Amino acid sequence: MNRIIKSVFVIVLLFSKQLPAQEIISIGKSEVLSKISENNLSLKISKEDFNAAKADYRKTNAVFLPNITASHTGISTTNPLMAFGSKLNQEILTQNDFNPALLNDPTTTRNFATKIEIQQPLINLDGFYQRKAAKSKMEAMSLKTERMQDYLVFEVDKAYMQLQLAYKAVDVIEKALKAANANKQMADNSFKQGFLQRADVLNVEVRVTEVKNQLQTAKSNVQNASNYLSFLMNDKTYVVYKPKENLSVVSFNVDDKKISENRSDIKAMELALKGFEAMNKADKMAFLPRLNAFGSYEMYDNKIFQGNANGYLIGAQLSWDLFQGSKRFGKAQKSKAEFEKSKLEYNQYVSKSNLELNKVKRQLVDAKSRLELTSLAVQQSEESLRIRKNRFKEGLEKTSDLLMAETQFAKKQLEYYQTIFEYNFTQTYLEFLTKE
Repeated sequence: MNRIIKSVFVIVLLFSKQLPAQEIISIGKSEVLSKISENNLSLKISKEDFNAAKADYRKTNAVFLPNITASHTGISTTNPLMAFGSKLNQEILTQNDFNPALLNDPTTTRNFATKIEIQQPLINLDGFYQRKAAKSKMEAMSLKTERMQDYLVFEVDKAYMQLQLAYKAVDVIEKALKAANANKQMADNSFKQGFLQRADVLNVEVRVTEVKNQLQTAKSNVQNASNYLSFLMNDKTYVVYKPKENLSVVSFNVDDKKISENRSDIKAMELALKGFEAMNKADKMAFLPRLNAFGSYEMYDNKIFQGNANGYLIGAQLSWDLFQGSKRFGKAQKSKAEFEKSKLEYNQYVSKSNLELNKVKRQLVDAKSRLELTSLAVQQSEESLRIRKNRFKEGLEKTSDLLMAETQFAKKQLEYYQTIFEYNFTQTYLEFLTKE
């Protein structure tokens, strides 16, 4: 059994040596933003939504532009009416064609017709408002794309700070592991000299194991943060990134920050509101008559692709749908309800944004206070560790007290860097909320 285990261990060891080491690439935040602007999938999806809205708006050009069709039709008939009409259109009727026998029982007649038709809208009031609604939707989608870009900048700031924080955690825990190993060596020496009991040495060994586990978790967090950056940049290599800038306290001027109605997502909702209003007016205008012009130019012959006879037709039509089984009434009521709903949603969205702003401002004050507190706590725990370590070397301090001081120092360092992250992130979020 032991031989089998040893063989498996050797195979795993040889295989692991053949595996390539995961590549680590240094990257700056500006590089991330540049790649995201080119490759991010969410941004591309938002742009395609805008293109779709733009296409819908272009479709409404039919309110002004004519509808033109061309056709070439060929028939062969012995139908009395069709045969007589075909000869009439071809302008080849003779006196003999009025013979009752030929009228009632004509010979096979061929007719080829080339026809060009034009339909020109003149007054379609509902179409005008539908076009206005489509334009509002297109402009709203453009603003949503702009807001998506703002959101991605904010998301990059957060993800990059998470990567910085992960590396800071690795750095702190690596130093803690180095200190724990040094303590273990001192404990082993003291145990050999009879100054410590075996239980004290075991406590130190447990501490070393704990720190190793924490270091593994911290390295996993580095990979997680790197993978998220890769996702944002649509980079399928999923390498491990290392930030070029270190995590440090950043301060913005946040005293006069407030929600602006010119913020792109709020303006987008306002345009959507105007779009619903225009659709409601369009449904109301559907009760009015429509005026359209039409015309056609026709060429006839008994041979294909010929046109010895021709004629034209022009006219105008005033049409009025008086009643469609209350269908239009229901449609108008629905669009009015959607318009009223959009007004409520707009007011709710602005109110919720102001609520979020006030909350973030309070969070920023809290984070600033914690930043000062954790900074002092790091200094105090570092000094306490220094004193206990010196006393431990002289045999005046318990092993458990040294381990507690060491644990406390690492914990306070991690809390300090976490607070820096929260402080910077809160300011970044505040900037995102108040961006115009």
